[in-house]
Amino acid sequence: MSSVEGMLSVLVAAVAGSSKLSEKSGGTEASRAVDRCRKRMARGVEGFRGRIVNSRRDQLVALFDSADDACQAATAMQRRVIDLPPVAGIQLSIRVGFHHGRVREDGAGLLGDGISSAEALAALAREGQTLTSGETRELLSPQLQATTRALEGLAEADLPAERDAFEVLWLEAKAPPAGRKLAEPPPAPARERGLRLCLRYGGQVKLLDRNRHRLDMGRDAGCEITIRDRRASRNHATIERRGEHFVLRDFSTNGTFVTVNGENELFLRHEEFVLRGSGIIAFAASASGRSADIAEFEHL
Repeated sequence: MSSVEGMLSVLVAAVAGSSKLSEKSGGTEASRAVDRCRKRMARGVEGFRGRIVNSRRDQLVALFDSADDACQAATAMQRRVIDLPPVAGIQLSIRVGFHHGRVREDGAGLLGDGISSAEALAALAREGQTLTSGETRELLSPQLQATTRALEGLAEADLPAERDAFEVLWLEAKAPPAGRKLAEPPPAPARERGLRLCLRYGGQVKLLDRNRHRLDMGRDAGCEITIRDRRASRNHATIERRGEHFVLRDFSTNGTFVTVNGENELFLRHEEFVLRGSGIIAFAASASGRSADIAEFEHL
């Protein structure tokens, strides 16, 4: 097999807690739990145009064309896995590292700084944590850069070759653990402080800006956007402004389907997604369905 070389984003994700679960509940139950994690990890990769090139018992390696896709896939994987119920009282989680760099793919596997740095970052990550390099962070969109924080106070021997590491904050911000000081992200530019989002649904037009920070959507009459589809939940989803971006959050039973223009549809259930550009939101069913109930969003 001839080798293929190029600049790609490499993502390495490993299941954490499987050994402890195996000791407590036995190998069979632990294997099933890990398999469920790996399936959800794979769906996160596929949702952002990734390609799995290596999958072992508790780890997978995937390739992406862009750092943005790798970052969003990592967040989707984390949220899908953490949504799984504990097994024998143990909550499995994943450790993720991704890096955009030179990769050579041949019959022997992956070679290059892309894979070596991603592996180092995944090994450095704690349970439920996603890390990337400073070099890769610079390639992220401003919206995704705003969801990262620099890890400081680490021993130099712990760091990858790039000598810095950033955490992707995929959950609500928490206090930093002892021994790891998190650098505050820079303030949003003036143009982002004036960011506005327009939502259109069934003849209604709602605007989120500095005066309106939140929009509730659902079948309940008290919601600002009252969804018609009976498959939707009474309190289905919200859009809220967080700093310089707008976040769609799903609370529903049947989920929410989001399509950013020019990208694949993404399914959310009890998950969050940072809206960017323009696109459509379908409630409880895919936008491709004949009876889809759709809202349009657009950044102004």
